[in-house]
Amino acid sequence: MLDHPTLHHLKALRLDGMAEAFAELQMQDATADLGHAEWLGLLVDREVASRETKRFEARMRTARLRHVGASPEDVDYRARRGLDKALFQSLLTGRWITDKRNLIITGPCGVGKTWLGCALAQAACRDGVTVVYKRMPRLFEELELSHGDGRFPRLFRSITKAQLLILDDWGPDRLTSPQRRDLMEIVEERYGRGSTMITSQLPIKAWHDVIGEPTFADAILDRIVHNAYRLELEGQSMRKTITKMGDETPQD
Repeated sequence: MLDHPTLHHLKALRLDGMAEAFAELQMQDATADLGHAEWLGLLVDREVASRETKRFEARMRTARLRHVGASPEDVDYRARRGLDKALFQSLLTGRWITDKRNLIITGPCGVGKTWLGCALAQAACRDGVTVVYKRMPRLFEELELSHGDGRFPRLFRSITKAQLLILDDWGPDRLTSPQRRDLMEIVEERYGRGSTMITSQLPIKAWHDVIGEPTFADAILDRIVHNAYRLELEGQSMRKTITKMGDETPQD
């Protein structure tokens, strides 16, 4: 095992990427002809890559995505679900998040809404975007509890400060009065400051009834829908196809 003072110093300074690269280069005869600048360049490149990887992993842990392994490279554009390939690939660039626009993904159960949303979230994490994923039923439970135990300000900040907030599984239950107020506060705070992605089995035209109170519904939907991209999926559940073929992982 390589034992070199420089290696110890790099580890002591927590330059783990450079330490790994230094150890590898020392073991390779072909690097003997490299100049000092080339050596340094390789070490720095490895350190940058190592830190980027660690930051990405940290963002993914914070996001707590439902489908951690959902990757943009694994999206099945051949599945018969009406996925707009050009729009989806445009969304993968992250420009919609930079522009602080929203995204609504609708469609029947099992067509991959959540999985596709998580794939977009992973792409965002790669680009340095902070992401928070919440299932709507669970979010409302957390908000209700936080009002009682004093955690609401902290929870509210974590939700509203994220550059991308994913609200998964909107509807079909009608919102209660406290839920309407909390949702209004969230969308109002995020409006023009961050992007929100919503997935739902319900078409957008049914959302007004889910919110319930017309004044709240108009205000909430105005802040969510008017500047949102839309992915409207259709078709049979992919679980049925997957079960029959037995060669893929369910996407929603």
